[in-house]
Amino acid sequence: MNDRELLQSCLKGNKQAWAEFISRYTRLIYNYIYSVLSIKGRSASSDQAQDIFQELFTCLIKDNCKKLATYRGKNGCTLASWLRQVTINFTIDYLRKFKPAVSMDAQNEEGFSLAAVLPDLSAGAKEFVAREDNRKALRECIDGLELEEQYFLELFLNQELVLDEIKEHLKLSRGAVDMRKSRILEKLQDCFKKKGFLG
Repeated sequence: MNDRELLQSCLKGNKQAWAEFISRYTRLIYNYIYSVLSIKGRSASSDQAQDIFQELFTCLIKDNCKKLATYRGKNGCTLASWLRQVTINFTIDYLRKFKPAVSMDAQNEEGFSLAAVLPDLSAGAKEFVAREDNRKALRECIDGLELEEQYFLELFLNQELVLDEIKEHLKLSRGAVDMRKSRILEKLQDCFKKKGFLG
């Protein structure tokens, strides 16, 4: 049974299909929960992972499986790939309830930090970083990023992973990682400009 057939059977309430879904994807979901917990420096306790798993599964099946039904399999995206991204995003969102995801002052071993990138963008950037009200604006810009982009910043800044390590962790090519980094910086720059901090 392929992804789409399995999903359709699950959505119709087929118990055998649900058993197959759980058997096929439980380990994958747990692996990504533990991976995010580890990357974010959380002790990967089985209790917390189980709580996240239960909440995620509840999210997938509530309202007649509304979330699960959004899987379309476009551009060759497998159900496993889709669940991977959903799990990563859900776990980050779950952890965000307890702690902000990205430090603006953290610097990785490549010398990159959000605070450091600002002087390259305008002459008044140091003053921008120094003032607390502008830090709030920067936080809003970060919060406006997609969850996977915030996760990328978490890996790059707080966890101090180099781009090659991020490539391995996210199972992406180096070119895709470089492109994602550039896209995130462009989004932040655009946000700063809209808030009137850059010319």
